[in-house]
Amino acid sequence: MNPQEPQIPPEHYARLRAWLIQQLRKGSEPLPMGMTPESWRWVRDRVSQLLASARISLPPEALERLVDEVGDEVVGYGPIGPLVRDPSITEIMVNGPHQVYVERAGKIVEVDVRFRDEQHVMEVIERILRSLGRKVDRAWPMADARLPDGSRVNVIIPPCALNGPTITIRKFPARRLTVEDLIRFGTMTPEMAEFLRACVIARLNIVVSGGTGSGKTTLLNVLSAFIPEDERIITIEDAAELQLQQRHVVRLEAAPALPDGTGRVTIRDLVINALRMRPDRIIVGECRGPEALDMLQAMNTGHEGSMTTIHANSPRDALSRLETMVLMAGMDLPLRVVRTQIASAIDLIVQQERLRDGSRKITRVTEIQGMEGDTVVLQDLFVFQAKAIGEEQGKVEGVHRPTGIRPHFMSRLEAVGIRLSPQIFGVGTITVGRGR
Repeated sequence: MNPQEPQIPPEHYARLRAWLIQQLRKGSEPLPMGMTPESWRWVRDRVSQLLASARISLPPEALERLVDEVGDEVVGYGPIGPLVRDPSITEIMVNGPHQVYVERAGKIVEVDVRFRDEQHVMEVIERILRSLGRKVDRAWPMADARLPDGSRVNVIIPPCALNGPTITIRKFPARRLTVEDLIRFGTMTPEMAEFLRACVIARLNIVVSGGTGSGKTTLLNVLSAFIPEDERIITIEDAAELQLQQRHVVRLEAAPALPDGTGRVTIRDLVINALRMRPDRIIVGECRGPEALDMLQAMNTGHEGSMTTIHANSPRDALSRLETMVLMAGMDLPLRVVRTQIASAIDLIVQQERLRDGSRKITRVTEIQGMEGDTVVLQDLFVFQAKAIGEEQGKVEGVHRPTGIRPHFMSRLEAVGIRLSPQIFGVGTITVGRGR
């Protein structure tokens, strides 16, 4: 081929790509595992050697494309490789070999990417999991793991997945989002950010509540950035997603069972162990089971300033879910005792939602004020009031407003030298200076 040719005939390019893939797979060298820079250099070197031995010269653009596509099929993610590298995509959903969806800017759309057949999907799944020390088979057809770049991958295969082998990859931005980013996106206002920063510094216990894909983990990352550098933080997650910027951070991750059924380490096991590690703060990536009881106990016994997330559609639903999860711990506790524990342990619930236009916003900041009879008393401090769907690409229009109520825990903020202006809560017009 002439290096000056602007394009290669598609049929020639397809045959060349298939030949290179075949040569690399049947070579004497073992294929590298995982989508690492070293693996990519290996593919580039071998492709260049094969092209040189066949006396084939390609334009630089065609060579780069060829290396990417061959690398995807030999050591990478197959047809979804370009989607994994696309920074505008935040989630990839493979529903069997012939249907692939992605999330861009909060919107889920189908893309024109296909696998050859179910076996092709299984080859990609096996490559992904092999490099992570995991596997799936009929005995256990599911796996949840963290990719080298921090993204989270979940796979499930037949007989449980009726559409065929299914892959879900939740990507995370290369640059960690900051509170300034969330303010710019309209997730919160500067006043809400100032208030939440004060709550974190004053060691209030905070629960971030929301649905799947609402941005709970991102918000938890942002809130954790307010924790002072001189505190020892222990994070506990199913698959490590948190990206704390402090230096004194100990990261713990649950472990799945081995093939013989032993070796499983649960979130609850890690929470119990974390209490023996002299933490100043415990951050649980997500409470979804009996570990909720141990988390509440930790909050009530000297580990103030702890944070977690929970799947729920409202602050009141979050309390109901917490009650259910505490009862899952197997303790025969009266419901009133459970609610008293929750009301005593948690100070604030931050509700996050993904709206119809794909934007993610804090819709409520709610204080837990205590018990009244058998009911936990909640009080909204900030709410998002949606107005209408705007004409600009179906954008949801609305505004964050304070409710005009000062939280009961203001004395705790003042005890650490924080003075918030009454105007933050929509109360009065006199501005009070903040202390250190």
